[in-house]
Amino acid sequence: MTISLRKARTIIRKTLEKGRELDLKPLSVVVLDAGGHVQAFEREDGAAPGRFSIAHGKAYGSVMLGMAGTAQMARAEAQAYFMEAVNGLFGGQVVPVPGGVLIRDKKGNIVGAVGVTGDTSDNDAAAAVAGIEAAALTAEI
Repeated sequence: MTISLRKARTIIRKTLEKGRELDLKPLSVVVLDAGGHVQAFEREDGAAPGRFSIAHGKAYGSVMLGMAGTAQMARAEAQAYFMEAVNGLFGGQVVPVPGGVLIRDKKGNIVGAVGVTGDTSDNDAAAAVAGIEAAALTAEI
């Protein structure tokens, strides 16, 4: 199973709503399917244009490694050579920090990932969790 466009749009809408509720800086949100392909993306007014690449890198690393951003960051801190090698394999597309959030279905299967950028990494992750949960899916930070 993978994530539907309807669910991806719900995730983005609710992630952005959470960002406004928390008074975060303008966010950019990407939802990737289980194969790492972009399902949907939005960038709020005022967000820097380069934020797509950051959001994508957070989500891409999560889905391709099956490891959320928080776990990737811990791995990068413990074994920098591993994450450097992984990033080499994936053409430099991995951004191993919080804000890359795995999406799991009710059975625990990975169905995609969300990447959020614009505020602090922890705030980005919190907004993503709100969006994922609003779509009746499970977030793994």
